[in-house]
Amino acid sequence: MPGRGKLIRRERTAKESAELAQGIAALGLTEDTALVRLGFAVVDVYLNDRYAWANVPEKVWELYIGGYQVMKKWLSYREYSFLNRPLTLAEVDEVQSMARRLTALYLLQPELDANYLKVKNATWQG
Repeated sequence: MPGRGKLIRRERTAKESAELAQGIAALGLTEDTALVRLGFAVVDVYLNDRYAWANVPEKVWELYIGGYQVMKKWLSYREYSFLNRPLTLAEVDEVQSMARRLTALYLLQPELDANYLKVKNATWQG
């Protein structure tokens, strides 16, 4: 497995908190609800000494599926030592997009679970 990389856990800045509040308002969620779903801390995931993906919700970074940490695993397969090239801009954008999609899933998770149960219970069991 590739190296750990540089990761900094921290609290959201006032600007990041304001942006979160604006985004969750569109979903009809309270800030308290969103913080419980996303976690109270964020992480900055460094690509190198100069660039990082900032303000990734801690729960999003820590998400494991099938025993693998999703974002970390995706990045590990794109290390320079494996590809013999730097990340493309499309790959850099994909990390940001992945973080946003996973954040949306965390915010919507209870509603998605309830919808699943509703559909499951309404399925014909012939």
